[in-house]
Amino acid sequence: MPGRNFAHFAPMTTSQDTAALMDAAVADLADRLTRRLLDLHDTPREGMAEGPDPTEGLALLHVLDQVRLTAERLQLRAAADAARSGAGYPQLGDACGITRQGARKRWPGLFDHSQDKPTEHPMMTAPARPYDVLLVEDDMADAMLIEEALSERGTRNLVQVADGVAALEHLRAPGSVRPDLIVLDLNMPRMNGRDLLQILKTDENLQSIPVVVLTTSSAPEDIAGAYGRHANAYVTKPVNLDEFEKAVQSIDSFYLDTATRVPREQ
Repeated sequence: MPGRNFAHFAPMTTSQDTAALMDAAVADLADRLTRRLLDLHDTPREGMAEGPDPTEGLALLHVLDQVRLTAERLQLRAAADAARSGAGYPQLGDACGITRQGARKRWPGLFDHSQDKPTEHPMMTAPARPYDVLLVEDDMADAMLIEEALSERGTRNLVQVADGVAALEHLRAPGSVRPDLIVLDLNMPRMNGRDLLQILKTDENLQSIPVVVLTTSSAPEDIAGAYGRHANAYVTKPVNLDEFEKAVQSIDSFYLDTATRVPREQ
C-alpha cells in the first residue's frame, strides 16, 4: 500500500484494525522485496539433491529481519519526535501497547535534557540551579517509581537512603548538598519516619527543609502525628501506578516549581 497515510485515519481504528493493516502491508512489501532479492541472486541449483527448496523461505526471513531492524530505527525516531512535542513515557507506552516502564526500558535516556535530545517539557524554564531531593524510602520498588516520576518532569538530583539514620548521616555530612525537598516514608528499619521527622523539625539547621510524608498508611494517628511533628504535607501512596506517578509529580510541581525555595548560603 505505498503512499497510504495511516496516520490520517489511525485514530478512527482500533489496535486490532491497525495491526491487520500493518500485517497486510508488511507481508506484501516483504513478498515483493523477497522476489527482487531472489531475482538479483538467482543461481543454478544443478547437482543439488531434489527436495524442498529452503531458498525462498530463508530469503523471506532475511527480508523480515531487515524490516524489523528498520522498524526499530523508525520507532526510536518517532519516539524522539513525540517526546520533543511533549509526550512522556506513559503516552509512548500507550501508543505501543506497553507499560510506561516498558517504554522507558525500550528507549532509555529519551528525556536526559541534553541539547541534542528531546526534553519532556520543552516550555519549562531552566532552573537557576538543579533541584535536589532527598528520598527516605526503604522499598526499592517505590523508590524507583518515585525517581521515574520525578525525572519525567525535569532535571532532579535525587539521593535515596533507606532509613532515618542514613538520612541524618547524609544531611550532616561535611559538604553535603542541602536538599530542596525531603520525601519521607514512615515505616523503615533502624529509625522510622516519625522519629526522623521529630529530629528534623527540632534541628535549627534542618527544620526549614520542606518534608512531605509519602506513605502507605492512612491511619488517623499517623496523619495527626506527622502534622503534629510539623510535616509540610502528608500524602498516602495510591495503589494504582498512574495515580502514584501523578501524586509524586503533584508534590514535585508544588514544592519544586511553585513554592519559593529557601536560598542557599553563598
